[in-house]
Amino acid sequence: MTRKPLVIFGVGQIADLAWFYFTHDSAYQPVAFTVDRAYIQGDTQHDLPVVAFDELTRAYPPGEVEIFVALSYAKVNSVRASKVDAVREAGYRCASYVSSKATVFPGFAAGDNAFILEDNTIQPFAQIGNNVTLWSGNHIGHHSVIEDNCFISSHVVISGGVRVGANTFIGVNSTVRDHVTIGERCVIGAGSLLVADAAPDGVYSAAAAERSRVPSSRLRNI
Repeated sequence: MTRKPLVIFGVGQIADLAWFYFTHDSAYQPVAFTVDRAYIQGDTQHDLPVVAFDELTRAYPPGEVEIFVALSYAKVNSVRASKVDAVREAGYRCASYVSSKATVFPGFAAGDNAFILEDNTIQPFAQIGNNVTLWSGNHIGHHSVIEDNCFISSHVVISGGVRVGANTFIGVNSTVRDHVTIGERCVIGAGSLLVADAAPDGVYSAAAAERSRVPSSRLRNI
């Protein structure tokens, strides 16, 4: 099988992971990295050339390669979203990655620039928009909708019939009750339990663990 050539946008840790996953578990073959000129740190990464984005169309023209934008949730996902727009405006198609170790069902189709890692369970009739990252180990319930530009961290439970608004971030080990609607650009902190609708631009956080006054050396049952 001939693999499709892929350019990865980014040079950070997420770009490293994208290179690994696309190389070892996809129909794509990474051939280069690209990033805005100000962020170039070296000529190569994983033995592949790093090309300034403003020179990319000359080195790797649209139609010959696809691009995956491998960036984080910075500024409530707006940085990644703006680079996806720039890639499209330059004439490129955005590739997506869905792990072979994710559980999906007939009829599922990820949006453009999706990054869906191992051990995600995406139930029937769930919809995943464009530029959505699902880190490892999440449950996306039936009939739920994840809108564009979201970042869902690991071990998040999104119950059935939930709508997650565009550009939302959900932290690790969070739970969203069924039929809850989360507005756009919300930040749901790690370990949160959301049982009611969340208005746009909301920030929700769970109480963090506190150190006990009793030191571990005085615990008798551990």
